[in-house]
Amino acid sequence: MSNNGHAILLVEDDHNDVLLIKRAFQKVNIANPIIVVNDGEQAISYLAGREPYVERALPMLVLLDLKLPRKSGHEVLEWLRQQSTLRRLPVVVLTASSESSDVNLAYDLGANSYLVKPVTFDSLVQMVKTLNLYWLILNKRADVSDE
Repeated sequence: MSNNGHAILLVEDDHNDVLLIKRAFQKVNIANPIIVVNDGEQAISYLAGREPYVERALPMLVLLDLKLPRKSGHEVLEWLRQQSTLRRLPVVVLTASSESSDVNLAYDLGANSYLVKPVTFDSLVQMVKTLNLYWLILNKRADVSDE
């Protein structure tokens, strides 16, 4: 298992959102590879290193949608924070929901940040620029180990 810390795990079930987010990352010239999983079960399998993700790279950041099939983003976050080797992994919730109950629960479960998906592509690009500056450049990351 590689722990190179360069990949970004995008947990998103909406194909159009995946394409827009990838496009925004390209427009901002973020070179980090984006690994996409489409539901909560896949996210947990990936992070746990289960088949077919045994040779996965541990991500430096998780972008997590809340409204996912099979397991919700809240369930993924709750699972992640219970894993001694993964609990320090930064998780940015990136979702369409601005409901205070979703925001509060995400923070209660250990989210590092909560972002509401913007409506326009230009706004998404601005959000990705800020995300890049803070989470990928300025933020001092905790040691995350899977040993």
